[in-house]
Amino acid sequence: MTENEQKEEWFLKINPNGRIPALTDTLDGKQIRVFESGAILQYLVDRYDKDHKLSFPHGSAEHWEMTSWLMWQMGGLGPMQGQANHFKRYAPEKIEYGINRYTNETRRLYRTLDTHLGQTSSGYVVGDKVTIADVSIWGWVASAKWAGVDISEFPHLEKWLYKLLERPGFEAGRHVPTHHGAFEISKLSEEELEEKAHGSRSWVQAGMKADAKK
Repeated sequence: MTENEQKEEWFLKINPNGRIPALTDTLDGKQIRVFESGAILQYLVDRYDKDHKLSFPHGSAEHWEMTSWLMWQMGGLGPMQGQANHFKRYAPEKIEYGINRYTNETRRLYRTLDTHLGQTSSGYVVGDKVTIADVSIWGWVASAKWAGVDISEFPHLEKWLYKLLERPGFEAGRHVPTHHGAFEISKLSEEELEEKAHGSRSWVQAGMKADAKK
């Protein structure tokens, strides 16, 4: 949110961490807040996915496998690839240790999922359908090149990435609320990527300085 709306008082009442995503809903006649993407996905399927189109019955083996991969994304892939993005694209100076540390850890995590997908018969993360595990991971993998990772190194993961786009609902949903441009970005040269990152670098650094003063 380029105008830092997420730092305003009204938003902090929804997510005290001042980050997106976050949502509000009504439960038992009262407004509730849910923040962090994993919690939001779990809430949505627990509350609204009664037919288990994107989930599995609570307590089933598949449910816990799905939850494990969701937490894998929240606790591993997201933080590590986020840091790879930062050191590769947004840091004010190139620190090779930071770039190598987080890019290679992202590659290790990709390899973990690539191996898992190669052992499944469906090509999905859990069971024979798309679940919130796939949804939580997909956006990160779609942005692999931004983090300095070559997706072609992971054939099962690359196949999964495009397999999900064959679903009309998934293809439409990735463009909400705005156009999802990760694949266009992945076609850019390294020089073009650096130029694109330059436009956001000052904004990221300004946000870090503002947070440090609080």
